Amino acid sequence: MTAAATGLVPSPALFDAVVGQERAVGRLLDAARRPVHAYLFHGPAGSGKRAAALGLAAALLCPDGGCGVCNSCRRALAGTHPDLVSIERTGATLDVDDAREITTRAQRHPLESSRQVLLVPDVHLAAKAAPALLKTVEEPPPSTVFVLLADDLPPGLATIVSRCVQIPFAAVAPHDVAAWLVGRGVDAEVAATVADASGGSLDRARLLAEDPGFDARRRHWRSVPGRLDGTGATAVVVADELLALADGSLVPLRERHAAELAALEEQAEAVGARGVPGRRGVEDRHKREERRWRTDDLRMGLAALADAYRDRLVATVEGQVPSGTPGVDADRRAAAAHVDAVGRAAAALGRNVREDLLLESLLVELSGMLE
Repeated sequence: MTAAATGLVPSPALFDAVVGQERAVGRLLDAARRPVHAYLFHGPAGSGKRAAALGLAAALLCPDGGCGVCNSCRRALAGTHPDLVSIERTGATLDVDDAREITTRAQRHPLESSRQVLLVPDVHLAAKAAPALLKTVEEPPPSTVFVLLADDLPPGLATIVSRCVQIPFAAVAPHDVAAWLVGRGVDAEVAATVADASGGSLDRARLLAEDPGFDARRRHWRSVPGRLDGTGATAVVVADELLALADGSLVPLRERHAAELAALEEQAEAVGARGVPGRRGVEDRHKREERRWRTDDLRMGLAALADAYRDRLVATVEGQVPSGTPGVDADRRAAAAHVDAVGRAAAALGRNVREDLLLESLLVELSGMLE
């Protein structure tokens, strides 16, 4: 029996791993009691979509309507329930072959529960596969429930989006991130700094809190205004240093990836498997996560650089010298222009640009403003 059949209320504990998304969790608790064929969770990476999907899956697969304590719930929350099927993309996008695999899996009968849950991440990268996915998502077998995850909703997915119940997720608010970190034993001051740099991503916040080089990288970025001397040569040197710092930021993430592969290898050895099943897919996912992490670290650095220029702007505004004094208005305009230039560069990071050229161009522009 499921929650819908018994009238039982799913336990809110199923969503304990979801932080700062009270509205989404409330909608999911209702959805578990009256499930439909397809859900689309959309919002930025690290906002808790996957944890929420596991919570919903536990409620849908639990024989007691989502009690939160039984073996079925525990396995679903851990992602190991046989009727919870996660289908990861095999390449840079969710392509037609992936869509065929999803269609095939959707037709299978549940093994233990009265239904199966198909979890499909990265649906925002499925524009080319959308026509192949549409029919299956629109009319899956009665025993299949889709939970699709997307970072955003590009126009090419409009037809699929219209066939799903949408559950929006926002970036986790800094105060929620900080409170979550403190609850995990992180010092309150460190938690506040990390929360501001996390971009609303709990995954990033967790790793930054464990990264001994985080504060040094942030201070290095804030030192940039004082190092630029108006020459392009210095700007290029500083840009190279900042890019090297971004590369170095990958160390904690790579350590986590290595631990994950080691655990998978141990599991494979325990069951006598020859190699890790799906190892190529895991390694491809790791590469994608590393690219995203590096870009996020650059975005964090640009935010720190913008803060440094804002501090200069605030200093001129709050100073005792009144507006109109020779040189003061020019200083204020220059500080505002610096902040604007950094903001444009940060926005450009999301457009798949060459990061090295973008950073060099920005620092050369900032140097030119000194003249």
